[in-house]
Amino acid sequence: MTRLLFWIALFILAWWLWRKATRPARTSKKPRGDDQAVPMVRCSQCGVHLPQSHALQDERHWYCSRAHLEQDRADRDR
Repeated sequence: MTRLLFWIALFILAWWLWRKATRPARTSKKPRGDDQAVPMVRCSQCGVHLPQSHALQDERHWYCSRAHLEQDRADRDR
């Protein structure tokens, strides 16, 4: 019985070493400095969220496109 356990343990050790040697090296996934969170805003007309740098602002409202800005202005002027 001891001999059988020895051979099983030896086989598992050999298999583990073989797998470790044949696997590609893992690259560490450290966060890069340019992965900063971007402020997001919500379009006042359609509700879509988009980066603040891509949005258009009118007073306190943000819009995803010029058309939505103009539609909302027309609705507020009524």
